[in-house]
Amino acid sequence: MRVRFAWTLPIAAAAILLITMGGRQTIGLFIAPLDEATGLGIVAISLAVAIGQLVWGFAQPVFGGFADRFGPGRVIVIGGIMLAAGLALTPFVHSEWALIATLGLLSAFGAGAGSLSILIGAVSQRLAPEQRSFAAGFVNAGGSLGQFVFAPLVQMAIVGFGWANAMLAVAAAMLTTLPLAWPLRRRHRPAPPASVGTPASEAGTGLWRQLAMAARDRSYWWLNLGFFTCGFHVAFLVTHLPGEVRLCGLSPSIAANSLALIGIANIAGSLGAGWLGNRYRMKHLLFWIYLLRAAAVLAYLAAPKSATTFYIFAVALGLTWLATLPPTAGIVGKLFGVRYLATLLGVSLAVHQIGGFYGAWLGGIAVANFGDYNWMWYADALLATLAALSNLPIREARVVPAPAPA
Repeated sequence: MRVRFAWTLPIAAAAILLITMGGRQTIGLFIAPLDEATGLGIVAISLAVAIGQLVWGFAQPVFGGFADRFGPGRVIVIGGIMLAAGLALTPFVHSEWALIATLGLLSAFGAGAGSLSILIGAVSQRLAPEQRSFAAGFVNAGGSLGQFVFAPLVQMAIVGFGWANAMLAVAAAMLTTLPLAWPLRRRHRPAPPASVGTPASEAGTGLWRQLAMAARDRSYWWLNLGFFTCGFHVAFLVTHLPGEVRLCGLSPSIAANSLALIGIANIAGSLGAGWLGNRYRMKHLLFWIYLLRAAAVLAYLAAPKSATTFYIFAVALGLTWLATLPPTAGIVGKLFGVRYLATLLGVSLAVHQIGGFYGAWLGGIAVANFGDYNWMWYADALLATLAALSNLPIREARVVPAPAPA
């Protein structure tokens, strides 16, 4: 009975991430109609989206701290209301500052309260160590499924009912996260006794001391350096892939289909990364994930730009898209334990979203000044290669296979 109850937590967390990530990862589909309706320009809109990426990241360690202290349930409820409010107000704004307030601040704070670090932290604290890597991949796959579900539906809604009504519908969908937060409410359980080899955070270390220990740990810095590149890459593509498709003279539906393919392929990537994390060193998984991402970008640049190219590129990207998260969360848990995992992983996601800020913002500047995204693609491939190399110095114990049952 206890095992069945435990696995209701990853299911609820994955469903919440399906909704919040599904809504946020389709913002790029609104950029062109928002520009036409408001006349704000691609640079101003990209800046608002970039600020949203940054705020989403910095909100996670803040809300992660609240979740570690008061429980994730109420944090997720507050976040769902904020996310829905920010999206619902966006169709009524007509200035850059108002757009930053709704899309860049309010909705981004709300999304951060119901996002990866809070959800994976809540689940990891309630599962056995051997279940955590796969559970993180399972929760992460929920966000990918959301991208697969939301992207084509949002594009059809924009075409059929207009972008404003489509965004209001997305805002309403965000409210469905509120009842899903119930299984993740705070449950008072005695902390497990410390044992030999238990990380310091598991043995009674306070939050501020744990943060200070993490700040002095070189492995944590190397890990976050690679995660910065992941944020740059994901935010650039989510924000500007529809613009790249448009510059190639192709239908907007190809962009929506590509985002959906990225999402569905990343289900396999996330689950695969979570499964492999129990069998191989996670830093080696991250090395290959980032290196394959760089290879996919270079192959795309060399290929003729057609619908088939975008679809193949989307599948290749999807396999590595957010597959970085399960091994990243796993390494943080190995280094510091799971007591403050929501906060520590939130810090890593804040670094991830600093990269996301530059990916979304510089993409708009590049296309406004050069007429295309070529320089961004080259920078993306270079950063992915550097991210692969940055994971090799991480201090991670070898994986010890579980003994075979008698």
